[in-house]
Amino acid sequence: MPSTRRARLWEAAESKGIPLRAILATVAVVVAVYAAGKLLYRLREIFLLVVMAGFIAALLNPLVVLLQRWRIKRRGLAVSVVIVWGLLVFVGLAAAFGYPLANGITHLAHGLPSYVNEVEHGRGWLGQLVRKYHIQQWVTQNVPKLVNLGQGLAKPALTLGKGALSLIVALFTIFVLVLLLLLEGPKMRAGLLGLMAPARAERLTRIAGQVNRSVTGYMLGNFLTSLLAGVVVFVTLFLLGVPFAFLWALWVALVDFLPMIGGALAGIPTVLFALGHSLVAGIVTLAVFLIYTQVENHILNPVVMSRTVKVNPLLVLVAILVGASIGSWIGGIFGAFVAALIAIPTAGGLQVIVRELWQSTAPQQTDAD
Repeated sequence: MPSTRRARLWEAAESKGIPLRAILATVAVVVAVYAAGKLLYRLREIFLLVVMAGFIAALLNPLVVLLQRWRIKRRGLAVSVVIVWGLLVFVGLAAAFGYPLANGITHLAHGLPSYVNEVEHGRGWLGQLVRKYHIQQWVTQNVPKLVNLGQGLAKPALTLGKGALSLIVALFTIFVLVLLLLLEGPKMRAGLLGLMAPARAERLTRIAGQVNRSVTGYMLGNFLTSLLAGVVVFVTLFLLGVPFAFLWALWVALVDFLPMIGGALAGIPTVLFALGHSLVAGIVTLAVFLIYTQVENHILNPVVMSRTVKVNPLLVLVAILVGASIGSWIGGIFGAFVAALIAIPTAGGLQVIVRELWQSTAPQQTDAD
């Protein structure tokens, strides 16, 4: 007779032909997967930050290795140089974009009293517009409603302030994670490989090298297409006489790093600014953006990425669409941004892993065959 209740339970189930152990194991696996999924979804924002930091670290790591091979042998010092260089670039971009914006706001603040005076006396195009459509009379009649509307806008403004603070915290978190990954990445890699058998460690090192080349190739290909987008926009705006042509070209080159959706995000404010300069400039800029976006998304990106990342052009397009959709489902706009950014190198890495698994599981051919 079994000595414990559990043993009697197993014996009773086996006597009736019930695979109780298999049933319980299956239920436990399902519950564990469900709990892990819920936990990952709850921690999705942290997960996205870690993924974003890992992607940036993977892009900066070749620069660190290059510095170590050049003159700076200590990795900590090489990482410090790369981080300082990155911060200087970030500050430079912020100044390049912030100075014209601050200058424009200051100009508007100085000219606002004269604009108001023109409106009140019906002079200028603003005054004529107010007089023609009786806007001043409508404002006078709807002052209570406008006051309530202004009070209602306070909550969105507060939400916007909280969003800006959250963005600053997220950027600082990504910065710290990138710094730690660059510093501790080789140690973590060496520790992981040390736990494996030599043959498996060598194979994993080879696969990791191929994946790293795929990510580096993605960075190079994306840089080329973004640079081309910036050049096209600069030439267009310069020929049309639109102010700040170089600044808008730089904006387009930076935002165009986002595959598929980057062109649209960069083009909307650029076209609006050109439209504010003149109607012809706005129409021409819009036409150039529409044409170039289609050429980049359906010709340049698939072809360039297939040559640099070594991924099939169809897989490139499918990876971007699937990645953006899954990212939006997981983390909203930020999730779509991260997923679209890493979709192509992820597809390249998966292609390398699948190829290695396929070759390792292929049947061995003998001399008789």
